[in-house]
Amino acid sequence: MSGLRVVSLIASATEILHELGAGDLQVARSHECDWPESVLDLPLLTSTKFKVEGASSIEIDRAVKSLVEQGLAVYEVDAKGMKAIQPDVILTQDQCEVCAVSLADVERAVADWTECKANVVSLRPHTLADIYSDNQRIAGAIGRPEAGQDLNARMQRRFAEISERVSGRTKPRLAYIEWIDPPMSGGHWMPELIDIAGGINLFGAHGAQSPWISVADVVASDPDVILVGPCGYDLAKTREEMRVLDGNPQWQALRAVREGRQFITDGNAFFNRPGPRLVESAEILAEILHPGIQGFGHIGQTVLQHRPVS
Repeated sequence: MSGLRVVSLIASATEILHELGAGDLQVARSHECDWPESVLDLPLLTSTKFKVEGASSIEIDRAVKSLVEQGLAVYEVDAKGMKAIQPDVILTQDQCEVCAVSLADVERAVADWTECKANVVSLRPHTLADIYSDNQRIAGAIGRPEAGQDLNARMQRRFAEISERVSGRTKPRLAYIEWIDPPMSGGHWMPELIDIAGGINLFGAHGAQSPWISVADVVASDPDVILVGPCGYDLAKTREEMRVLDGNPQWQALRAVREGRQFITDGNAFFNRPGPRLVESAEILAEILHPGIQGFGHIGQTVLQHRPVS
């Protein structure tokens, strides 16, 4: 199956494909697929139906909700481009229609392509176990099941190493913020990552949807540590959006903020992508929860201490 042509329309699947050692099979990508950097040269087959560049988190939230309320898709798939590429495998997801191109978007794109014989692999991860299963499903779809087994073993081994590093330490209470305005915390696999990293998760339940919360909820929980990593935002955009929280007196009165235990991270690359870099996400958590840990090297690079501009 070495001559397979694979289209990945979700960033996490692209990363999984490359971690399986099969990046050479990918022939097109979504607008969100940006890692590894080599995929940036591939043709784009998707776009958003609203303006993202320059938009604030509240503006993006309103635009997405408006489309959903009208029963409209949030993303578009280039049907003509897809047909011209003639993929053998299409990787997508049916977990969240507002987070990335979905199975429904793909089905609409190929609806009139009667001779389409592509194997559509749709992912729906909510837990680490689901992610291991998805790794194996992608590996099976490209005829390399043993590569999926190897990837899962590597991830599990590294998670175990992180857990061992923090074993026996006091567990700080963490407020993880997945969206800034309006505030949302992390569900799905996030409680597992926080547990692996030696912390106590304050919001969100294992395997459940990410919950909307309020600043009042965070104030009432009085977290020891705060991590802000909005879905789809890199560090620069996250720092820019932090003005919403920096300008909130209740937020600034939080003990974690006053004591310098508030951090921002690249939520686009980590935490929100259910793929191989969740291992690095757990390392980031371990570093901010347990400052004495050495060796991971994420603080100052992929995660920054955030102090409000006075």
